[in-house]
Amino acid sequence: MHLIIDEIQDSLRFYKKWGCRGFDCSTDALTKIKSWGQQPEFYNETLESILKDVKGCRHCRLFQSRRNLVFGEGNPRARLMFVGEGPGTEEDEQGKPFVGPAGQLLTKIIQAMHLDRAQVYLCNILKCRPPRNQNLSPDEIKVCYPYLKRQISVIKPEFICALGSVAAQTLLKKKQPISSLRGRFYDFHGARLMPTYHPDYLLQNEDKKRNVWEDMKILMQAMERQGGNRL
Repeated sequence: MHLIIDEIQDSLRFYKKWGCRGFDCSTDALTKIKSWGQQPEFYNETLESILKDVKGCRHCRLFQSRRNLVFGEGNPRARLMFVGEGPGTEEDEQGKPFVGPAGQLLTKIIQAMHLDRAQVYLCNILKCRPPRNQNLSPDEIKVCYPYLKRQISVIKPEFICALGSVAAQTLLKKKQPISSLRGRFYDFHGARLMPTYHPDYLLQNEDKKRNVWEDMKILMQAMERQGGNRL
């Protein structure tokens, strides 16, 4: 649809260049033209409608090798959303985010925050596992990131915890390493975003667990101060 609109706009610019200053249109036609590229007011996107789009996505190679789509899991009205990088082997097998060793550690972190997985929302930038758990490519991120933004738009979390460099850099559009980004809040379209180390990194670097817990304490204090009726 957007490509069609762009082509029409290019044609109109061409006609304007050659002196055409307009066309005779009915009132109904003008109303329809003004609505081009906009979602109807009655359209309310849901996680289910996004999931349907993701299931039909064929814009990168990953759909060919995945076993299961890993869309996201948790409270659709969560105050706190955890965003990771991409599914691993266990996630690909079960179709659920954060169920492998790193996910088990994240579950313990969530429980230490006096929450449980059902109260938060868990997802990744990529919805399909990269073969052999390869690093995420820029093209794969470019394709999948809009789905994540739509998830965030529907859930409307007050707080987001970005797990690892890739998640933090993608959401914040920054290039600094996670060691420089962590420990403080950033604004993300009205939500307060806290970057921290990915739990998979903690499995190999246990000395960083203290840093993550310091980040989570800042997050917990902010959530307590802000209050709210949502979980």
